[in-house]
Amino acid sequence: MPSYYELTDDMRIPGRWHLRHPVDEHGQQIDPWQFDEGRRLEPQGLIRFPVRPDGVALDFTLDSFSIPVVHGRVIQVFERLDIQEAQFLPVQVEGHAGPYFILNALRIIRCIDEGRCEEVRHWTPEHGEPEKVGQYRYVRGMRVDPTKVEGARIFRPWGWTLTLVVSEDLKEALEREGLTGTRFLEV
Repeated sequence: MPSYYELTDDMRIPGRWHLRHPVDEHGQQIDPWQFDEGRRLEPQGLIRFPVRPDGVALDFTLDSFSIPVVHGRVIQVFERLDIQEAQFLPVQVEGHAGPYFILNALRIIRCIDEGRCEEVRHWTPEHGEPEKVGQYRYVRGMRVDPTKVEGARIFRPWGWTLTLVVSEDLKEALEREGLTGTRFLEV
């Protein structure tokens, strides 16, 4: 059975940079949630990420809203593996040459194996947010059911879309490339 991993930001790197809320060319904040909807986005002009505090630039970073920002080296890995399940939107990272991109995963898959997770809580009508009823309110120790993943190599789990999940072959390729900032947690 194939293994899957949450791709997250390695916060243990000393002196690392921290990316803040993305802004447009006029300095206005842009909607960060559009990048976890699993759909292709039209280019929207210049997207810029302020960096505070500045520090060591990374090849993979999650901004303050868990938007994955990657160096162009990541795109090369995706191209070599012929992975079509992601879109890369060019961005500017304040004070750094790049090239940098938002990694926009294009698939959302209903695959969380609730019985194997450490803890799962759902939104209920009592929470007063009817649009969220039935979705996950909290997932700790997430596990995915590999039989429901349908061979996807990068995706977000339905109902818990802040999480980015990658296949074992993509994880290994990213590790071989020696990219900075990545951390993988088996799910």
